[in-house]
Amino acid sequence: MIGLGTIVNTLAVVAGGLLGLMIKGGLKERYQEILMQALGLATLFIGISGAMSGMLKIAANQLETEGTILLICSLVFGSLVGEWMNIEKRLDDLGVWMKDKVKAKNDSSFVDGFVTSSLVICVGAMAIVGALQDGLTGDGSTLFAKSILDFGIVIVFASTLGIGVVFSAIPLFVYQGTITLFASFLKPFLTEMVISNLSLVGSVLIFAVGINVCFGKKIKVGNMLPAMIVPFFFH
Repeated sequence: MIGLGTIVNTLAVVAGGLLGLMIKGGLKERYQEILMQALGLATLFIGISGAMSGMLKIAANQLETEGTILLICSLVFGSLVGEWMNIEKRLDDLGVWMKDKVKAKNDSSFVDGFVTSSLVICVGAMAIVGALQDGLTGDGSTLFAKSILDFGIVIVFASTLGIGVVFSAIPLFVYQGTITLFASFLKPFLTEMVISNLSLVGSVLIFAVGINVCFGKKIKVGNMLPAMIVPFFFH
């Protein structure tokens, strides 16, 4: 069934978020703090491992780097476009709007939970490749695997950042669902090289999310999201 992968992934995020909220009620603040630090470190190293696997290659028994120019161009041009569009503020405004709709005005971490979780579960090659496979062949196996990963990530996020994390299921559904719907149109553009480059840029953005989780909001990751478009034009 085409689209089943995204549906399962969305339900996994909602279920993980709700389970995390149940855990949050029984956790003291110091445990929530250490969990947040642990998740930040894990996110950092997920980003590092993805970036390094995309940049480091062994050739003639030597370790070489590639993709440096792509990465610089993607981040620089993407960040300029994102800053002009002010995507970070738009994401925050969307979080505030949802916060008002669900009457969670006293939840100071709602917006952070929504934005941070949305970035982590949406940015990455698995979301793109999985949604593409789902749309072209009805094969949701990649998204099923992603669902398990997202389920665990969202549990920890929700246990520390609260109910805003649950609503990250909405942009996930829209994002992956759109790729699935337009899979036949997107397929010619998503070559093996483009997917590899997308994975590299996405991993660096995930690393930036990890920095924000560990040290507070230091990097406007939302404004860097257009960097994910640059690899389509980089050959």
